Amino acid sequence: MRIAVLDDDRSQSDLVCQVLTSAGHTCHAFASGKDMLNQLRRESYDMLLIHWQAPNLSGAEVIRWARERLPANLPVLFMTSRSSEDDIIAGLAAGADDYMIKPIRRGELVARVQALLRRAYPTQNAVEQIQFGQYIFETRTGRLTMNGKPIELTQKEFDLALLFFRNIGRPLSRAYILEAVWARDVEIPSRTMDTHVSRVRSKLQLRPEHGFRLAPVYSYGYRLEQMSQ
Repeated sequence: MRIAVLDDDRSQSDLVCQVLTSAGHTCHAFASGKDMLNQLRRESYDMLLIHWQAPNLSGAEVIRWARERLPANLPVLFMTSRSSEDDIIAGLAAGADDYMIKPIRRGELVARVQALLRRAYPTQNAVEQIQFGQYIFETRTGRLTMNGKPIELTQKEFDLALLFFRNIGRPLSRAYILEAVWARDVEIPSRTMDTHVSRVRSKLQLRPEHGFRLAPVYSYGYRLEQMSQ
């Protein structure tokens, strides 16, 4: 998962990112609220970790902005050095889903992050078969069927298709797609992603008459839309 971390204490953000990376996530750290907001306007993230006392913009302001403009299921965890009940209530009232009191404990951080991600993205859990309408993804074998008929896909095409279906209705930035499907091979030409998207659209027949539409989002990325019946 792609996680954005806001903390002006470099040692703390480095620690958090080290723990999250070890747990299999991709971590992007920001030192100020304005820096994070600027990036949130351009990129997609699966979760936000926000230090309450952030510079430029407070943690509360960042969370309120996120709740107004980002997907409702986006999990937000806030971190604070204060343990008073009033501070915790204020964080939760601003829209956070959970909180942690510094100093951060590695095991607790991983446990809380994983719990929030499982709740926010239930279809991301390691199951062997996932169904979206007429499409059935078999995650262990990399096999995809449409109305019971197999669709021939490369592994990258399978991963890309499953990524879109797991995020139906959610715009995904090009950087997000790149990290999710191509991992750390970030030097691939931009045309490569577009070619794979075009193949997925064609092979899965992602057209309105079949209930789905895979559309570009101008200057951002792509979005898979489910058409109303």
